[in-house]
Amino acid sequence: MGRMTQMPPEFPMRALFDAQHAASRAHVDVPLALRQDRLGRLRNLIESNANALADAVQADFGVRSRSLTEAADLFVLRAGMAQLHRQLPRWMKPQRVSTPLYLQPARAHLQPQPLGVVGVIGPWNYPLQLTLGPAATALAAGNRVMLKPSELTPETSALVASLVHKAFSADEFCVVLGAVDVAQAFSQLPFDHLFFTGSTQVGRQVAAAAAVNLTPTTLELGGKSPCVIDASCDLADAALKIAHGKLLNAGQTCIAPDYVLLPRGMEARFERAFLDAAQRLFPAVEGNPDYASIISERHHARLLALVGEARAGGARVVGWGADAQSAPSARRQLAPALIFNPPAHGRLMEEEIFGPLLPVLSYERLEDAIATINARPRPLALYWFGADAAARDRVLAGTVSGGVSVNDTLMHVAHDRLPFGGVGDSGWGAYHGKAGFLRFTHCKPVLVQSRFSLGHWFFPPYGQRFARIMGLLRRWI
Repeated sequence: MGRMTQMPPEFPMRALFDAQHAASRAHVDVPLALRQDRLGRLRNLIESNANALADAVQADFGVRSRSLTEAADLFVLRAGMAQLHRQLPRWMKPQRVSTPLYLQPARAHLQPQPLGVVGVIGPWNYPLQLTLGPAATALAAGNRVMLKPSELTPETSALVASLVHKAFSADEFCVVLGAVDVAQAFSQLPFDHLFFTGSTQVGRQVAAAAAVNLTPTTLELGGKSPCVIDASCDLADAALKIAHGKLLNAGQTCIAPDYVLLPRGMEARFERAFLDAAQRLFPAVEGNPDYASIISERHHARLLALVGEARAGGARVVGWGADAQSAPSARRQLAPALIFNPPAHGRLMEEEIFGPLLPVLSYERLEDAIATINARPRPLALYWFGADAAARDRVLAGTVSGGVSVNDTLMHVAHDRLPFGGVGDSGWGAYHGKAGFLRFTHCKPVLVQSRFSLGHWFFPPYGQRFARIMGLLRRWI
């Protein structure tokens, strides 16, 4: 398979890129067997080290149970890789394209080919799913992959690097470790495609760095994903699903509900329903292994500051931990809180929260809720709860978001046949399933001319015959 001598992980980053670039140009056609072999090695790496990987994530967070990592990282990875393995033979086949009358009897097809070298910059919140998932898809598409995981999860990143470097040659798949300066240098490499998951602010910097090399990018960013509650909804069911979506990983999820739009007059009912649901899911916060820690003291302090600013601006803060919001937890386990009607231009409503704080805004008419959403940058996700199909359709038709779950949260991302990605400030480009395969593939258009071609009809010198032919074609097209 032309495997090269293994390079150590500390080998200079540019040399790693050059090795992958040279290999991708020397072996442009990557057969199915080799792609399946690479996927198989990655699957074996994950399966053989699942417990160690979950323990590394736990060490990085402080509190994050194996069960949460199994559900939110490893299960999603396994499902995605199983689909890649199953569908890859079909996705790789050339696709016939019908030929217009004026070009017949020529034939045409699209030939899927690898892009070459794909860079992946991963985040810390789901440090296995959101790094190895895009990498697996890029490998399935026949590419070489360089991965830069987050420095905020050092134990996980180091273990992933060690395992990858044992299972793959450096010109196939390698991991680059380092902090912000390394990430900046990484994004400046002339990749054939650069895939980034992270904040909108950093996404802008990545896009600017990639543009210097005309490197196409996929940006999976964040944003403020709204939950729209209709008066027709089952409020207890909605509150439970919103609480699950908000409190999974302590709110450190890019598609977590970021604020709720609630019909005026339902505030007290929603408050009771949400707090009951939160306590049902997490009877305790401090010391509960199922309730994840905030990733760092800096992020924890930022969330406390958001609550303080909102309260100082007149917002009402409630929750079983509301009175303790100013007292940092020894384990950085921040109790959930509802923040009713925070200042419209405060940081809580301007920034992605990435924590277990949920603003609640009241609205009079459905059009007001739609206007509130449309006044903000387009979100990565939108959630709608209710039984009124007409109202649902008005919201879906009147707003633009990366994806939608109706009467649930998060679940659209688990559907392996739905593309996942943002729009506008929440990102561009989509992956998952076939959409991901195509994202990392160049579908080369090929026209095969027939020896009976009539193309010479269009050759100069032009005259009456050309005018008659063009007149006939104008009637046919």
